[in-house]
Amino acid sequence: FSVVYAVRYLRNPTAVNDDFAVETANVGILIGFMGIATGSIWARFTWGAWWVQDPKLNGAAIAMLIYLAYLVLRGSLPDEQQRARISAVYNIFAYGMLIPLLYILPRLKGVDSLHPGQGGNPGFSAYDLDNNLRKVFYPAIVGWTLLGLWLASLRIRIRAVDRQLAEKATVSEVNAG
Repeated sequence: FSVVYAVRYLRNPTAVNDDFAVETANVGILIGFMGIATGSIWARFTWGAWWVQDPKLNGAAIAMLIYLAYLVLRGSLPDEQQRARISAVYNIFAYGMLIPLLYILPRLKGVDSLHPGQGGNPGFSAYDLDNNLRKVFYPAIVGWTLLGLWLASLRIRIRAVDRQLAEKATVSEVNAG
């Protein structure tokens, strides 16, 4: 969602498009870190270590660092339009990096992975996810996606209210002066 609104911002530079891009990225970062944290707990019980040298894990960690850099970039630019424009371009390139990090590199020949469907490990076979677990797994993905969208919509509304309050304060100062 973040990259879609980054592209929309570059085509139609409005504060609303920028708000959607940054807040969906914020929620994506939050959910990404939650995934890494809970995955680490899962790995401890499944593989016997909190972190293993797995291409999928390392790619997810690098992706989180790339998106943290996105937030640092946004915080380092004082001009709102410049911040929105430059971070929209960065957002597009950051998303472009996710494709090789999470989908291409782990699937290369000779790259072994503990994750299903990676490096010769068949994806979601009878050993990985039986039909009873699928009834929980797929609705959970939908639920987390909807929760993320709801959180982003709350943050977007807060930004809109803050912008309106700032505009009213500016108008009040101009009228008083």
